[in-house]
Amino acid sequence: MIYGQLKNLEQEKSAFSPVLQKALLYLKNTDLAKLTIGRHDIEGDTIFALVSEYQTEPKQDRRPEAHQKYIDIQYLASGEEIIGCSLLSDQCIVLQDELKEKDLIFYKEIMEETDMVLEPGTYAVLFPNDVHRPCCMRRTAQTVKKVVIKIAISQL
Repeated sequence: MIYGQLKNLEQEKSAFSPVLQKALLYLKNTDLAKLTIGRHDIEGDTIFALVSEYQTEPKQDRRPEAHQKYIDIQYLASGEEIIGCSLLSDQCIVLQDELKEKDLIFYKEIMEETDMVLEPGTYAVLFPNDVHRPCCMRRTAQTVKKVVIKIAISQL
């Protein structure tokens, strides 16, 4: 997992692989407020953005999840939310496995979860071993607009 701020990208980008740099530069250089809801291809199925708008929910109502084929870069164009994060372990009990159909697996619970605040300007890079619980409200429920950049693991 990587947690960072786009304002620091110029100083930090040399630490990232070229594909991560490309995705983060897309977030930095795109007018995200104008992006429509849905999928936006950057490099076909290897790098693309999913734009959604939703209401944040209480943390206990959200399920922890992970992916195997894609890395997520989660970024909010507007609003704020909490993402709970933990490392994948043998103690994670599978609730629902949709890896073949949707590259998505849900867990009943995760151990030693850490909360990250996402707001415009901050991003989270989540790898396959990073179980995460997105879309959680921070103080009160609110509508957020999120951009998730999906990067195929094969590109690293």
